[in-house]
Amino acid sequence: MPNGPAGATEYHLFFFSELFKRNICIGQVRDKIGKVSDLVFKNSEPYPEAAGILIEHGWGKPNEFVPWPQVTKIDDDYVFVTKLEPGKPFPPFVDQPGWIMVNEHLMGKTIFDLDGRRTEVVNDVHLLYSTGRMLLVHVDTSFNGFLRKWGLGKMRWIKDNLINWKYVQPLSIEEALTKDAVQLSITRKQIKELPSEDVADALEELDREEQQAVLSALDSEKAAEALIEAEPRAQRQIIANLRKERAKSILQELSVPQLATLFSVLPHDNVTEMLKLLSADEVVKIKAMLEQEEVKARSFISNEYVTTRKGASIRETISGVRASGKSADALSYIYVINDENQLVGVVDLRDIILTEDNSKVDEIMVSPPVSADDDDLREDVAAMFEKYRYRMLPIVDAKDHLLGVAYYNEVMKGS
Repeated sequence: MPNGPAGATEYHLFFFSELFKRNICIGQVRDKIGKVSDLVFKNSEPYPEAAGILIEHGWGKPNEFVPWPQVTKIDDDYVFVTKLEPGKPFPPFVDQPGWIMVNEHLMGKTIFDLDGRRTEVVNDVHLLYSTGRMLLVHVDTSFNGFLRKWGLGKMRWIKDNLINWKYVQPLSIEEALTKDAVQLSITRKQIKELPSEDVADALEELDREEQQAVLSALDSEKAAEALIEAEPRAQRQIIANLRKERAKSILQELSVPQLATLFSVLPHDNVTEMLKLLSADEVVKIKAMLEQEEVKARSFISNEYVTTRKGASIRETISGVRASGKSADALSYIYVINDENQLVGVVDLRDIILTEDNSKVDEIMVSPPVSADDDDLREDVAAMFEKYRYRMLPIVDAKDHLLGVAYYNEVMKGS
């Protein structure tokens, strides 16, 4: 077992039930001063860190608080500590803002999901001990925790059900006096305000039950946005566990290209079930797109666009637009190229009109511009259109030479 604050480099995982009632000694085993009655943690990011140990003396003596820096070692049977001052007792426990008492605030508490529905009970708390620090990393809602609490840890009946601390909301001492519950920490209001990308990142880290709890807090539109932003592994897991009614409401928020992109990463059986939830017209379009999955961006290249040279004035750029003979549809953006025909920037035509004639186009261009590679798949280009909402995207080769543009309507045809 690793030593404590004296610079240990190993780590060890404990359950609180394994430390509860463990003997506390000063220096040597024969110098027992009491037992662990609770562990106190400071609520910090990403995981709460131990602030100290509450000592139970028995015999009517008041409990004492051992600050965590005084903990020198934890072995299989004892917790070793040092005195703050020789011959003097440890101080009594005084609560501090943001402190959590494991036994008092977590053990035996009911966990509610984001809809306020009772799910499980906290039967144990998982702790990481390393380099003299103790972190609170999970709560365990399995029956194993209950067995450990009663000294029956060897009777491990099922797999531990560990919920990452990041998704559990601690109770303060004041709340613990009146409540008997904890809840997932991302509240309905908070999760609705998170960007879809952040919600997707959270979904990717969660297990099946936690994913469903988070999704239950989202309306169908937000859930659809997060689903599309998630990585394929998470998408497959989420879809596999959605109830039919919920899946239908989420799919209805997606465009046909988004649906085709999503279905391209799902197992065949899941795709078959999801297609049953869509209209016949949507099914035809999606199947057509899935069949064209390998279509590349170069297939959509159009020459209907206008360029200007890097260093050109606004007056010269406007003259070039007028002389181009291009249709109005091609004039939304002006692409800036260098002498090697490499794309270096893009300017909105409206910005050009509002800028002084003698100014340089370099001063108002966006650089580097958003562009698609000619080897990108159609669904990659579609995803860029969905993300940036442009009418057209420049297509470049591996050396950033401008090859042409792809129009939204052409890439998203059938949507």
